[in-house]
Amino acid sequence: MNEPTDQQRRELAAARHDMLSHQLLDRGVDAPDVLRAIAAVPREAFVPEPLWHEAYSDRALSIDCAQTISQPYIVGLMTQAVAPQGHEHVLDVGTGSGYQAAVLSRLARDVITIERHAPLSAAARRVIEALSYTNIEFVVGDGSLGWPAAAPYDAIVVAAAAPRCPPALFEQLAEGGRICLPVDTEHGQRLQVIRKVDGRARVRWLCDVRFVPLVGAQGKQHDD
Repeated sequence: MNEPTDQQRRELAAARHDMLSHQLLDRGVDAPDVLRAIAAVPREAFVPEPLWHEAYSDRALSIDCAQTISQPYIVGLMTQAVAPQGHEHVLDVGTGSGYQAAVLSRLARDVITIERHAPLSAAARRVIEALSYTNIEFVVGDGSLGWPAAAPYDAIVVAAAAPRCPPALFEQLAEGGRICLPVDTEHGQRLQVIRKVDGRARVRWLCDVRFVPLVGAQGKQHDD
């Protein structure tokens, strides 16, 4: 991975500051620990070099395998929704670029991140290792089934839209834990937060979103 020039560093730093102030704080992502985590992770490292100038723009960006890196606001909103406090064991479903896992790793004890596209997982691992983040484990597999070998999880973040919360993910959630994921509804995709209380789901809806589909045994069966 090439390094930004001094001029690019200045421009990226200004864009990062603007993103934190206007895309996150102004729209309710105001948890200080979440803001610090997002400020600490260089988003440009997770996008192709031709897109560095858009790394902090308020939109999703395309990456390999027809996937996307979510806009900063959505990453912040989902992270704030599961509210990691430093001791949590977290599952990140849909590694993609690795950016969401990197943000979560600044706030949780450790992160398991699962991706069905092996080349994406490998690329994300290279970036994460270059940044010296050491509490992230990479898995290639069907994210809709979670990763039972390392369950239960205190928090689960899903970066792809499912017809409903996959039962396997809810089963792998610890009591009192939180899942945040986009769900297909008759009115389009909406972001859902589920808390597990006495083995039951307590659901809260956040906002309308647009994500790629969660493909797998408990998601969508095939790509479009």
